Amino acid sequence: MTSDIPLLGICASSSNAGKTSLITRLIPVLASRHIRVSVIKHAHHKFDIDYPGKDSFHIREAGAVQTLIASGKRWALVTEMDRTPDASDEADLHYLIAELNPHYADLILVEGFKQASIPKIEVFRPSLAQPLLATHDKQIIAIASDQPLEAHLPVFALNATEAIADFIQHNFLPIPTSKS
Repeated sequence: MTSDIPLLGICASSSNAGKTSLITRLIPVLASRHIRVSVIKHAHHKFDIDYPGKDSFHIREAGAVQTLIASGKRWALVTEMDRTPDASDEADLHYLIAELNPHYADLILVEGFKQASIPKIEVFRPSLAQPLLATHDKQIIAIASDQPLEAHLPVFALNATEAIADFIQHNFLPIPTSKS
């Protein structure tokens, strides 16, 4: 079941703090350790994975609730939330997690969804003049900052990707047992 896969949020008070940059640096480091990572990314705006003129775009525009686009190399499922029976503005994180294939991942990183009740690492840049979420959010278990910071949680330099990966591996992934 997908819920058995460890979840770790990467959050920040504002956009452009470096959440995606941190995730894109972490993925290859974790992959080099044979850790398969899936990512759920929150977008604050409508997005498209196809564009006018493509068949999949026309199918979706015609009113399809879901469109699954597939090729020999990848596939994507697009769901129009306003056409679902429980039409909502936001997809539920637990629903999205259930949509992931549990056989493909050892860890799920969740970008955004800062209100979610999951363990999170906060990306904090004092220069953005935004509040530190960790002062109010008890789900935040560590901070990655581009400036030294005094905190009651582990604090990592934002560019200390290996150290952050070590923290994630130690705290979220089972320790491999040696086979004799």
